[in-house]
Amino acid sequence: MPLLTVRHRTTYAYREKVMLAPHRLMLRPREGRELKLLTHDLSTAPNAEIIWSTDVLGNAVATASFERLSNCLTIESVAEVEVTAPSWPIYNITTGSAGYPFRYSAEEWTDLGALTAPAHVDRAGRLHAWAQSFVAGPSTDTLSLLQDLNAGVFSGISYQSREDEGTQAPLETLDRTWGSCRDLAVLFIEAARCLGFGARLVSGYMWNGERSVGSTDRGSTHAWAEVYLPGAGWVPFDPTNCKMGGQNLIPVATGRNIGQIMPVMGSFVGASDAFFSMQVDVEVTSGSALGGRNLEPTSSICSARTGEPFVGLRS
Repeated sequence: MPLLTVRHRTTYAYREKVMLAPHRLMLRPREGRELKLLTHDLSTAPNAEIIWSTDVLGNAVATASFERLSNCLTIESVAEVEVTAPSWPIYNITTGSAGYPFRYSAEEWTDLGALTAPAHVDRAGRLHAWAQSFVAGPSTDTLSLLQDLNAGVFSGISYQSREDEGTQAPLETLDRTWGSCRDLAVLFIEAARCLGFGARLVSGYMWNGERSVGSTDRGSTHAWAEVYLPGAGWVPFDPTNCKMGGQNLIPVATGRNIGQIMPVMGSFVGASDAFFSMQVDVEVTSGSALGGRNLEPTSSICSARTGEPFVGLRS
């Protein structure tokens, strides 16, 4: 049962003092059967009143409200988690859903709702045709189909870190043949929805202590996908690394689209050119945070005005 510590610090700098509007923070790891949250501390400088709530998807959301002007803002989250996801997961999919195509029950279909509906325009049906190309025949194994789709995104799209906001449209990612972790996750999810699956995005962190995905970093913010399969529940797929299952993944939030799960969202009131820089430092380490070691910078300064990008790991 690996004990991991996640340190995540976001620093905004301004050329002059500004009034900070309330910031929406999604930084608390999401507990589940494969992840136990042991401790979590969230702090800001300048100090803020922090109010916690739960959104419609069950994510923990902190709203930070500030009272005074400042020329900088630091948001720091430190969490200790215990991760128990197996290296080779076995999913007990119901007999009626083990083969594709299958039908969700009426209740499942109602509850999944918008998570089954493609969110991007595909007038010529190009994305639908691309997704259908992974279907082996009139009756194919459901899990094998999704693994083939996952591998198809991994092999067909080159990973490229991208620090600007937002995501590429799925067809744009297919045409460019490159994208960030969030772009690859969006492409996978949209293709899965074209095939009739309920799918959602996940934001969080990746633990790479054994360099198992070929990155020089031990940890990073990350984005991946989950598909709902009757009997198995929500099954993680990470097309950035061609992985299935929750090993090395620390989920924070789930959503229908990437805008719902950004780690930090906020704004300020001030001159139009007041914004100077944003720096994101993330470290995932083995063991407890009780040693009090300082966080060392692991990422470069970027120039996003609001929101925080995802930086993925890929071999």
